[in-house]
Amino acid sequence: MKNLFLQLLVTAALTLTAMGVIARAQEADQDAAPATPHQPTAATPRNQDDAQMPASGDFTTHETKTFRGEVAKEGGNLVLKDPVTKVSYKLNDSSKAKQYLGKQVKVSGKLDMSTNTIHVEKIQPTL
Repeated sequence: MKNLFLQLLVTAALTLTAMGVIARAQEADQDAAPATPHQPTAATPRNQDDAQMPASGDFTTHETKTFRGEVAKEGGNLVLKDPVTKVSYKLNDSSKAKQYLGKQVKVSGKLDMSTNTIHVEKIQPTL
């Protein structure tokens, strides 16, 4: 019963996370790009590392979470596909994940909500 409650809680949290990611993507699509090029300002990133910094509202979870799903390949990346929420999470460590391609697994790691990437700590097959 306790595991079912935890799974429901995690599923609800992941659903809310996915909804937030979709909302941010829709907002970004609605923001029109300027018709003419602009001059760099202090807020314009000077290098690629600056461009990858998450926005002020985005963050990586500080606690390790457990995610369940199937390891699959999407666009050349290994992902964890959650069958309940229908959300795919990028996996940052393909060396740990590739042996589980096409299999159901339990992934422990921290979720970077700005990129929807799980920073993998451990992967185990589910029974």
